[in-house]
Amino acid sequence: MPWLLLNEMEEIRVEIHKKERTLRVYNGKSLIKTFAIALGFAPDGGKQVEGDGRTPEGGFYVFTKNPESKFHLSLGLSYPSVDDAERGVKENLISNGESDSIKKAISEKRKPLQYTKLGGEIYIHGGGVESDWTDGCIALKNEEIAELFELIPVGAVVEIHP
Repeated sequence: MPWLLLNEMEEIRVEIHKKERTLRVYNGKSLIKTFAIALGFAPDGGKQVEGDGRTPEGGFYVFTKNPESKFHLSLGLSYPSVDDAERGVKENLISNGESDSIKKAISEKRKPLQYTKLGGEIYIHGGGVESDWTDGCIALKNEEIAELFELIPVGAVVEIHP
């Protein structure tokens, strides 16, 4: 059951606090719901490379809603970010072309390049919160991702804090 009627929505946004293992949903400045979450299997620090098990940190947006996720439902996040792309070039993890592709997608609010040494396919999805088990995603209980999925639009801002 949605917490708000569509005509009551202002600007829906999400804040994730990794240390607290919480996902908070805001309508404008008002906190409307808090969920417990699970993170990547190596949750300390921001995501650096594919396979490190870390959940990224920084500012993202929802680029897609997947009703057929293998983890019940999922919301795709715009990782890697422009900052990640710049870091990737400096560390020789990605090419200038890959960086340019990521930056262009971000500027157009589209899905950034997902298959690079920086990693990708970071989602908010179901599957449970008993422990940190994902490859870098944010997991909720299935019934809670169902609530979130109904409310969060494509384009919503998602901030991930340490």
